[in-house]
Amino acid sequence: MKDLIYVCKLQELEDVGVKVVKGGGHGIAVLYEDNHVYAVDNRCPHLGFPLHMGSTCDGILTCHWHHARFDIKSGGTLDPWADDVTTYPVVVKAEEVFVNPTPYNKQSVAKLRRRLREGLEQNISLVIAKAVVGLVENGESPKNIAQIGVEFGTKHRQRGWRSGLTILTAMTNVLPYLDKNGKILALYQGLVHVARESASMGTRFLLGPLPNTEKKPTMKQLTEWYRHSIEVRDTQGAERVLLTAIEIGASTEELSDMMMTAITDHFYMNVGHTLDFHNKAFEVLSQLGGENKQYILASLLPELANASRSEESNSWQAPINLVEPLQEAFSRIPSFENSTTDEHGVDEEELVQQLLSDQPIETIHQLTKALQQKMSPTRLAQLVTVAAAERVARFHVQNEFRDWITVLHTFTHTHAVHESLRRSSSKELTRAIYHGAMSIYLDRFLNTPSARRPKVDENCTHISNTNELLELLNKQQQTDEAAKWVVTYLESSGDKVELFNTLGHALLREDAEFHSFQMFEAAITEHEHWRKEDSSLSLKAQETLIIAVTRYLASHAPTSREIPHTARIAMRLHRGEKLFEE
Repeated sequence: MKDLIYVCKLQELEDVGVKVVKGGGHGIAVLYEDNHVYAVDNRCPHLGFPLHMGSTCDGILTCHWHHARFDIKSGGTLDPWADDVTTYPVVVKAEEVFVNPTPYNKQSVAKLRRRLREGLEQNISLVIAKAVVGLVENGESPKNIAQIGVEFGTKHRQRGWRSGLTILTAMTNVLPYLDKNGKILALYQGLVHVARESASMGTRFLLGPLPNTEKKPTMKQLTEWYRHSIEVRDTQGAERVLLTAIEIGASTEELSDMMMTAITDHFYMNVGHTLDFHNKAFEVLSQLGGENKQYILASLLPELANASRSEESNSWQAPINLVEPLQEAFSRIPSFENSTTDEHGVDEEELVQQLLSDQPIETIHQLTKALQQKMSPTRLAQLVTVAAAERVARFHVQNEFRDWITVLHTFTHTHAVHESLRRSSSKELTRAIYHGAMSIYLDRFLNTPSARRPKVDENCTHISNTNELLELLNKQQQTDEAAKWVVTYLESSGDKVELFNTLGHALLREDAEFHSFQMFEAAITEHEHWRKEDSSLSLKAQETLIIAVTRYLASHAPTSREIPHTARIAMRLHRGEKLFEE
């Protein structure tokens, strides 16, 4: 009895119907209904409104704010957008009412995981947000949270991998650069986009591998079958071949080589999205330790049925035919296994300038020459990526707004090529370096005129508070002003850790579209690769990447901020704040 909380006389409760007592740091509503006494958390689990101000009828307690309904016996809700309310044991002794502050249904990580799945299934943003906040605050690993979204997204969207899973993977990649609130927002944004994109899209059922026999096909055979299936847009045949390769124990590297070879048989498929999606799928596969491999990789196939192939487009054939010189160059790509060197003799800064030139045929020759001089494909891809970032950094705001996405596509494609080659190099995948280089060439008019590289603000001798950048991005058309602010911050020896966290919040506080997430993740990742070097090119590359991501985010801000607002409601509820009070 010493742990019980005294409420009142039973008769008094019968007369008033409900009493509120304090227990566990919050109010507990004790209700009299149909000759029985019940106790529930006085905070409506939906948005925290006091339940003692609601009404009870026929065993159902209704909150008067949004009309969420609860079974007062179990606490279970009839409304999927609300959560179950916590219930407490009641003791009536000698006509006196007591409540035990230890709840029947304690919150647990297992329940939060289940609630996250329910939020994804019902596409309810607030439910997803509450689950993510609860899981993070309970110490659940981000990997486990992301895994729930990946499993759901790869199984419950018939049309396969798209932007939602790409956003979730990208945001999982950048978690080390964000503070706790940033981590919550990043996971939430990714999961919400998975849910929205999967809503009413049907469940995906795998076809299964080819029958198991004593004489199994070799990986060489399977690769040829897979390439042919993709060539003729037979995604069902490709799926059976892929699942057979997984069944016979193909390594992740072998699977990557097979799939990347097939998509680089064609040029810059789906304006770069195809290779980017493949790269992200293999990244998340690595994060999850290979779990759910069949569904993750098979989810990439539906898109390939109708994917555009740039070699078929007019811009790749006229006024300059890029297709034939590229095909010729591919036949001259050297075999580079274990034979590349850092002492390749290529002037890397000069090569970057060549990539930005209006001489595509010479660019093709210089790429091949670099490989023949034993520059590694990975290094070459890194140089192509920083050239693509320069297109974003120098994008002039007098261009049409939608053309931001054109230079963005090239940059994120080249980044995906770079990351893919870091995992596994092959002659076939190396072709994608050339695809990206030609896209940089085709984007040249979006730097005509070219935006000036921002200069340090001489009126600001020192900048250290990154909140100034967030204030700047509360206004539209601050693209160049934001770039000027960021170079001044860097010149002031500003902390890049704090800057990246602030840029992350600048993204995550918005109703950002898909490409903004891609831009942030690619720029930060590429910056970190360059940061490991000590050279003039490295310093310029780092600055270019920061300018590019800052300008891109600034050009797309502010928005109505509806999506992150829901997450902040969940954070405030978790802290016990009263949203219904001014």
